[in-house]
Amino acid sequence: MPGMKPGPDSIGIVAISHGCTGVAARACGLVGLEPTRVAELLKDRPSWFRDCRAVDVLNVLPTANGGTIELLYMQLYAPTTLAPARDFWLLRYTSVLEDGSLVVCERSLKNTQNGPSMPAVQHFVRAEMLPSGYLIRPCEGGGSIIHIVDHMDLEPWRVPEVLRPLYESSTVLAQKTTMAALRQLRQIAQEVSQSNVTGWGRRPAALRALSQRLSRGFNEALNGFTDEGWSMMGNDGMDDVTILVNSSPDKLMGLNLSFANGFPSVSNAVLCAKASMLLQNVPPAILLRFLREHRSEWADSSIDAYSAAAVKVGPCSLPGSRVGGFGGQVILPLAHTIEHEEFLEVIKLEGVAHSPEDAIMPRDVFLLQLCSGMDENAVGTCAELIFAPIDASFADDAPLLPSGFRIIPLDSGKEASSPNRTLDLASALEIGPTGNKASNDYSGNSGCMRSVMTIAFEFAFESHMQEHVASMARQYVRSIISSVQRVALALSPSHLSSHAGLRTPLGTPEAQTLARWICQSYRLYMGVELLKSGSEGSETILKTLWHHSDAIMCCSLKFLQALPVFTFANQAGLDMLETTLVALQDITLEKIFDDHGRKTLCTEFPQIMQQGFACLQGGICLSSMGRPVSYERAVAWKVLNEEENAHCICFMFINWSFV
Repeated sequence: MPGMKPGPDSIGIVAISHGCTGVAARACGLVGLEPTRVAELLKDRPSWFRDCRAVDVLNVLPTANGGTIELLYMQLYAPTTLAPARDFWLLRYTSVLEDGSLVVCERSLKNTQNGPSMPAVQHFVRAEMLPSGYLIRPCEGGGSIIHIVDHMDLEPWRVPEVLRPLYESSTVLAQKTTMAALRQLRQIAQEVSQSNVTGWGRRPAALRALSQRLSRGFNEALNGFTDEGWSMMGNDGMDDVTILVNSSPDKLMGLNLSFANGFPSVSNAVLCAKASMLLQNVPPAILLRFLREHRSEWADSSIDAYSAAAVKVGPCSLPGSRVGGFGGQVILPLAHTIEHEEFLEVIKLEGVAHSPEDAIMPRDVFLLQLCSGMDENAVGTCAELIFAPIDASFADDAPLLPSGFRIIPLDSGKEASSPNRTLDLASALEIGPTGNKASNDYSGNSGCMRSVMTIAFEFAFESHMQEHVASMARQYVRSIISSVQRVALALSPSHLSSHAGLRTPLGTPEAQTLARWICQSYRLYMGVELLKSGSEGSETILKTLWHHSDAIMCCSLKFLQALPVFTFANQAGLDMLETTLVALQDITLEKIFDDHGRKTLCTEFPQIMQQGFACLQGGICLSSMGRPVSYERAVAWKVLNEEENAHCICFMFINWSFV
């Protein structure tokens, strides 16, 4: 393929093209599955390509050499509300070579090849797949070497100019298709080779199916196809929010809306409110992480309660311990993909009132949530936060009514940004200017980043309440848009460099004083210096502590009154906990330890308070995302202030790494 070469235009093992017609990517990888199984999985495109709505096999013809030729019709979802969906008419040729290799070739069927002229389909733009496919070679001892080529012409001139980078970027194609195919193969190969039951008692295939249902339901709502029963409502004089209604029996049966006590739900229709907006100069990964960790900044708990009431009445009891929480919400990890680019989790919203009667005894609301695209270093990936209320049973076929956000970068260049941009966002949103100078760490030139955010929220309702629910949904989505714009402004690099309210840890006298106390107390109890010699002066001490290779974190001394919470961590500590300084303050000490670690801590705590320090054996703890972290050993010591009173307890995890 012209222009296809490794080097600067490659993403890991994936090569992308800038010199051919359309967009193209290719890759070669090793997977621990047999060639026939690999071919079977890759042909099932909707199972791994989230943008693929359907692949219909309309005809199959055998060939003389034992292969097959298939006539396919494929539909792809539109990623935003601002562009139509795509469809393809394809020929697929599958053959087995003499050495046992499998070849799967695909290309569009066009009348220029003396083929039939396929009619256009309403609401779809006909796109073209240029010669693409897979070469799957068997390996000695098992497994396969797979070569993937993806090459498409997505008709970029048929979308608004601002969106054309999405349809002209080989990087986006590589992330959505080429790399997604390899990830799916590796994920399934890992599941085959390891235990097939997770800690929640769910098989990986069942959890993958839940993730797929969330993503598919969100895409269906976003696209609102008429053949799914969606119809558009008139607007209220403004066209910023689109309202769709679906009262088809298939939609309602798919939801299986019923109350936990066995009585049927009175909801007999579903409404979707959707909108898209352009964002300037805010990295999608950072914005998504804030939306995930600070739900109360944009969500309305009464709306959450209304949505939950459609699918559950009884209390929801879920197994598992509290491993991550952010002010009123608790995150319970369910599963993650092999490369941690996607997380499936249960969100517990504590003490939400479903009705006036619940104001006396508020109930908890549970959401199943799919989160992806939080890696700022991944080029060309979109960030998604999709969630749906779940009922008390939380069965594999639980009814799901997904809502959420999708943020797609419009610039394929790598985002140069800090991984902890949400460092002190709360102060920017609530406190305002304070007169302190922001650190240069957060004011670097990250270019003019553009992205499009698409929002879609679904609500089940009774048909006679349609106008009321539509009005509520419009206002809710508009309020969310307003909140997102406010957050995006606070997160933009220009705001961070000029807004004095965003104080970095290196710029606060309190942090400098704490760093000095930490080091002085360590020297007092351990008899050695924590930092290398030459670190003098409060600012230098804090800077050296901030960049220390071991994870250092402080927690409060509220052991008797309440659960101790973290109050400070250096960069390595934030990386280990996979959090930010703002969200850190919502994480309690007990959440990062497993049962063994908590027992050890309870045993050693009296020694820390009496002797001033304790050395803990190596073990396993958990990040705020639920990822296991191993550490060689840990040290805990009491931090004394100027009056030699205990201010907090400091922990240092030595030689830590993700398992």
